[in-house]
Amino acid sequence: MQTTLFLDRALLPDGWASDVRITCEDGLITALQIDTPPISGESREALGVPGLPNLHSHAFQRAMAGLAERRGPAADSFWTWREVMYRFLARLGPDEVEAIAAYAFADMLEAGFTAVAEFHYLHHSPDGSPYADVAELARRHLKAAADTGIGITMLPVFYAHATFGGEPPTPGQRRFINDPSRFARIVEALRKDGATVGVAPHSLRAATPDELQAILPLTDGLVHIHAAEQVKEVEDCLAWSGQRPVEWLLNNAGVDARWCLIHATHLTPQETENLARSGAVAGLCPITEANLGDGIFPSSAYLAANGRFGVGTDSNIAIDAAGELRQLEYAQRLSLRGRNLLSQTEGESTGRALLTGALQGGAQALGQPLGALAVGHRADVVCLNMDHPDMAGRSDDLALDTWVFSQGRAAIAAVYAGGRRVVENGRHIHRSAFNARYSAVLKGLTA
Repeated sequence: MQTTLFLDRALLPDGWASDVRITCEDGLITALQIDTPPISGESREALGVPGLPNLHSHAFQRAMAGLAERRGPAADSFWTWREVMYRFLARLGPDEVEAIAAYAFADMLEAGFTAVAEFHYLHHSPDGSPYADVAELARRHLKAAADTGIGITMLPVFYAHATFGGEPPTPGQRRFINDPSRFARIVEALRKDGATVGVAPHSLRAATPDELQAILPLTDGLVHIHAAEQVKEVEDCLAWSGQRPVEWLLNNAGVDARWCLIHATHLTPQETENLARSGAVAGLCPITEANLGDGIFPSSAYLAANGRFGVGTDSNIAIDAAGELRQLEYAQRLSLRGRNLLSQTEGESTGRALLTGALQGGAQALGQPLGALAVGHRADVVCLNMDHPDMAGRSDDLALDTWVFSQGRAAIAAVYAGGRRVVENGRHIHRSAFNARYSAVLKGLTA
């Protein structure tokens, strides 16, 4: 079915344009005209920008938002948060996982994310035994994506060990664990479903070098991995290998444009430069990284070295596309004590620089034609509310800066995903149904 969307102003790959008609078919943009008059009855919006790819999500963690915000008896850290997560997931079954994912994906669409890379490591039943369909929980995410309209890249996660050197997994990790053979069955099942699929060795803690080499041939071209998120992880990697995590990957794993290194928070200047040169994407999740106390990625130095980046929502503690971009810039302002640090030239809009970088890096990391209003790309459009008082007299880059640094989700009027209008007046068209299922899950988990 062919549909059209008319935008008074739109951000195209070569800049802002007026009176833009986008023709969509089967979810893709098939034609694009500029300086053309509107047609009576067609969908019309004031100002549209490409929908943002979310390059790193653990959807099930959306339901534990707020559960780990109490001080413990010892110093709280990522590692104590992880223990809360292990206890939380023990009660999730397939129906609960699907309901949480649908709620999270609807949230993402309302917030300006129109596609997601689901870093999926919750594979098995609570006792660690596989479901009859070894890809059961992965397929529940595909169903949630279809129901909400969000684009999805599935990244089944290989997880086999507790820490470096092939240490046995802990009881809390039993739902994650696979050997390479069973992991290959999950990947193949998703590929048969027609999904865009990559592979995600969880981290160098969770996969040995031999296992890494066994699973990399399973991908058609996407590899995502957690790396250097925590100081302890760096110290443990040094003790195991004599190298830091990102250093080891760059020296031993063939990191290139297929790869997305998630977090990479703790880098030396040399690692920062070498990662930028590799062509890989740095997968940054600034809100989660702040919530977990991970640290600050050296974004300013990395971008100065022409590094590629995208943003993700990771733990989904708060889902806000503009908020991730804002936090990315603000972390640099706090650490370097400056302003507008991630725009590169005098007079450049920082909001636009952040959005453009995250669109390009996110599309690369998801392995799909995303992140641009152009023929052949997925028809994903975020439409800003130009009737909002804060938008009075503003357009183009000023509107972008207002969205990113001031209004966030409140500035979004409508969202089109795959050419379909899935968000109206800032709310997903099926929000009530998703809320009801999600609320029932939360009540069941606390009963």
